[in-house]
Amino acid sequence: MRRTLTAIAAVAVCAVAGMARAGEIAPADVAFEDMAVATSLTGAPGNPEEGAKALANRGLGNCLACHAVSALTKEQFHGDVAPALDGVADRWSPEELRAIVVDAKQVFSDETMMPGFYSLNLGKDVRKDLVGKTILTAQQVEDVVAYLATLKE
Repeated sequence: MRRTLTAIAAVAVCAVAGMARAGEIAPADVAFEDMAVATSLTGAPGNPEEGAKALANRGLGNCLACHAVSALTKEQFHGDVAPALDGVADRWSPEELRAIVVDAKQVFSDETMMPGFYSLNLGKDVRKDLVGKTILTAQQVEDVVAYLATLKE
């Protein structure tokens, strides 16, 4: 009886975990409208603290390679290739920020150097082990958007 209850509990946990992922929007299904993505990619709120970590992490967002962020002065090597992100929440809505992070080429143009962080259209000569993968997960995008939404003048 104990084994049966344990097995039922394990199945229930797996089912709940599967349902959480089932609500996630796949990269190819993200809807852009008027240079914005209105719908959360996960249905869960983003975590600004985690977003700041992803933004600064060279293995994830690596946003600081191109952008400067005064609130992250403890991080080294802020770039000046792209606009500073200070005040970005005053310039763009969260829905517009989500669109830019998901795939900046859908918002600006195909000529932008900014990669699509939740897009499978990564360009030419992508490393074979990265084909079919996004740079950030859907939740990491929501976290980065939540962080960017805190950056007001």
